[in-house]
Order: sequence, then C-alpha cells, then structure tokens
Amino acid sequence: METFTEFIDTIDNSDHQSRVREVLQWVSDNFPQLEKRIAWNQPMFTDHGTFIIGFSVSKKHLAFTPEEAGISHFEDDLKAANIDHTKGIVRMPWDQPFNYELLKQMIEFNIHDKAAIETFWRPAKR
Repeated sequence: METFTEFIDTIDNSDHQSRVREVLQWVSDNFPQLEKRIAWNQPMFTDHGTFIIGFSVSKKHLAFTPEEAGISHFEDDLKAANIDHTKGIVRMPWDQPFNYELLKQMIEFNIHDKAAIETFWRPAKR
C-alpha cells in the first residue's frame, strides 16, 4: 500500500480513509499482477502499461473508473444493482456496502479485453 499511502492520507474523513484502504488492498490481494500507480492524483492499477481501473473520492462516494467500455459492458448489472453511474464513472456511496463482486467482474473484463492493447487508454472508436 506504500504507493497509495500519501493519497489516502489526504482524505479528511477517517472512515473514508479506511474504506479506500480496504478497497485498494482488496484489489491488490485479488489481482497481485496489477501494478499500482498514482496518476492524475488518483490511485490506479495497470497491466502491462495499460489502464485497468482507477479510483477517486468525493464527499458522498468512492468512485471507480473502468473506462467507458467497462461501464457499458456492465450497464445492465449496474442498473439492476441500482448503482449510480455515468458513461465514465461508477459511484459507491460511503454509507452503503461496497460491491466487490461487480468491481471484480469489471477488473477481470478489462484485463481480458485489454490484453493486446499496448496503449494506456483504449483506442478511440471511429
């Protein structure tokens, strides 16, 4: 967690710090092959230099970003679970349980879907 300690320390609310630490540790434990990094002031995980998942915090939620393709692939699951999201971000409120199963599926999807991608982001669709 050393990579993310400085980021976590900037979070004012200790309960939010604990949640972020827990989620980032869960990703590290379940996907040890992913590299940890801070970019754009956000903790993120990459695989062979390509973005897999990133996290951000706000007053109301912990958010994660699996890129637009990751969200659109799981659109029905997000709606069924009544999880607030946009095309680019999934919001998990601080006062609700974190949906680790959906996070796991999104990370697995990105690892598989981006296996042959050599750029940080997916190429733009034309």
